[in-house]
Parts: sequence; structure tokens; C-alpha cells
Amino acid sequence: MHVAHVSGPQLPAVEHDAAGERFIVREGGEVAALEYHRRGDRISILHTGVPVSLERRGIGSELVRAAVELAAAERLTVVPCCAFVKWWLEAHPDLEASVVVDRP
Repeated sequence: MHVAHVSGPQLPAVEHDAAGERFIVREGGEVAALEYHRRGDRISILHTGVPVSLERRGIGSELVRAAVELAAAERLTVVPCCAFVKWWLEAHPDLEASVVVDRP
């Protein structure tokens, strides 16, 4: 499934691999991924990894945005276990306000 919120021609589409509990972006043979674990009404965001060749293009942000939008749509509590996700939520208070956040 592709998530339609990616903007601009420079950003590839974010795919949701629900069975693998991850969001991914593929480009040029490289894969950026946000890994999560869903249990009940909670989604723990475990890791966000972007290859060096894909850095500084907003791909990590788009991965987090996709996870937060999923959480908001399904009324899940977000548990940010990844430092990047913690930072991103603080930097985007409007989107953080759309979900319940439980910081470990």
C-alpha cells in the first residue's frame, strides 16, 4: 500500500508493509525503513534507518509522518523508542497533538 502524503517529485512513495510491521521507501536499490511493533492499541516505533545515500531529503520524516498518521487514523498510542522519532514529534507539535504519546 502506498501512502499518498509524500510531496514533491524528489521524494519516493512511502509503502506500508503491515505484515512486516514497517514503513519503507525504496530508491536506487536502497531501502529506508521505520520499524514498529503493534500490540493492542499501542504502536511502539522501534527504529528509523535511512541509508547515507538517501539522507537529508526528508525521507526519515516522511516515514515517521506515515506512522503517526496510521496511529491517528486507528487511534493508537504512540510509544517512541527511537531517538529520531522522539525528536521529530517534539519538532512537529501539531502532528504530535493528533495522537496520544507515551514516552518510555
